[in-house]
Amino acid sequence: MHTWFECKVKYIKIDETSGKEKKVNEPYLVDAVSFTEAENRIHQELEQMIRGDFQVTNIRKANYSDIFPFENADRWFKCKVSYVAVDEEAGKEKKVSNQMLVMGNDLKEAYDNLMTSLEGMTIDFDVLGINESPIMDVFPYFKDEA
Repeated sequence: MHTWFECKVKYIKIDETSGKEKKVNEPYLVDAVSFTEAENRIHQELEQMIRGDFQVTNIRKANYSDIFPFENADRWFKCKVSYVAVDEEAGKEKKVSNQMLVMGNDLKEAYDNLMTSLEGMTIDFDVLGINESPIMDVFPYFKDEA
């Protein structure tokens, strides 16, 4: 089970179009067990990517049930997926909604990638919405990092 933390990072970035420096505050997603570890991991990851100083301005828990990366995609899309679950103790059906992140180059590709990722599900589900996410990158936890 993953615990995802969204970390906002402020730093000076060179604008690709104008070549000028500008201050940005960008969100990154980190898999960690605590807020302290999330801050430590984001520092480790971004020290290799960002030249100069940067500051972690905010860390919050993110509520994503699944993350689906794809090799040839460059943007993250936030997807809301719902399905009907049966509460066996009460004998009732209830609607469950989950937030998922999927990569794609555009909205249609994100939808197609989501459908490919959920292909093997044995229950019926509905895609309620797909929106482009501001998340710049996702850093999952790998066992060999321990």
